[in-house]
Amino acid sequence: MELAVSIRKLSKKYGDFLALDNINLDIEEGKLFAILGPNGAGKTTLLRILTTQFEPTAGEAFVLGKNVVNQSEGLRKLISYVPQEMSVWTDISGYENLLIYSKIYGLPTATRKDSIKDSLELMDLTDVANNLVSTYSGGMIRKLELACAIMIKPKILFLDEPTIGLDPATRKTIWEKLKALNRESGMDVFFSTHYMDEADNYADEIGIINRGKLIKVASPDELKRSVGYDRIEIETDSELSKHALADLKKLNGVKKVELEGNEVMISAKDSAALLDVIIECLLANKVHVKKISARQPTIDDVFLKYAGAKESKKAPVQLADVKRFRDRIRRG
Repeated sequence: MELAVSIRKLSKKYGDFLALDNINLDIEEGKLFAILGPNGAGKTTLLRILTTQFEPTAGEAFVLGKNVVNQSEGLRKLISYVPQEMSVWTDISGYENLLIYSKIYGLPTATRKDSIKDSLELMDLTDVANNLVSTYSGGMIRKLELACAIMIKPKILFLDEPTIGLDPATRKTIWEKLKALNRESGMDVFFSTHYMDEADNYADEIGIINRGKLIKVASPDELKRSVGYDRIEIETDSELSKHALADLKKLNGVKKVELEGNEVMISAKDSAALLDVIIECLLANKVHVKKISARQPTIDDVFLKYAGAKESKKAPVQLADVKRFRDRIRRG
């Protein structure tokens, strides 16, 4: 399998601030990859380096086999990027935005109209194509930005918080379209998000980043298994006796039992298989169960374990980097 992204010992400093610290990462082609981390962890800096906007301080990164620094011009023809900030003009129509981007991308004049039409249809924007973007909802604006980004049929689409602030229904619609693009055209998607359910439901792999360090990379299921055991919570009408507590601890598959008054917290290997056995054990000890619930580890638990307690400062923006990026936009 070819690599879509390959990063070796990548670091980025802003003055004395180390935004990325010796990152190593390989992502196979055909994947949807999510990067999770607290604010200021280095997610946006990593995305901007991979999309040739910023240059690393040390190390190297390759996207589709091209070095992001010395092969950046050729790479920009193969990738698209949608930033957190709005990237369309609101005082013109959706169609006009796409027309401007088609010229920026250098799409052939003969095929521009078809490319615009295809992008509008894919994002369900055909009916509002000629409306001013200022009349669009937040979800429609995000879909327009995606429509602009996919016009060149990129091999990799980079997204920085692609659905932030959108309602759940719109988020789901956008991700279903991105998933379909990945499945049908093989377009890779590399995205950052604060929505744990997005990473869990749509990413093939997730990277956890904190304070500039890439801490863990694995599939959602592997990450959840790394957190530990299922958790069973029981509320009883009275505090457990020592005998009942001892019987619970003896059950096969029970890792740990904790008590807080009338509440019992059990860590177990397989909560679904153990629920009936636990209830039978409590009934045998004449314990009345008022409420019982069980859940497996979630991506929220993963995030809290690896990054939740270590919020870091936001990386400063260097004027030199911004100037270089603006110069590249002017050059097209």
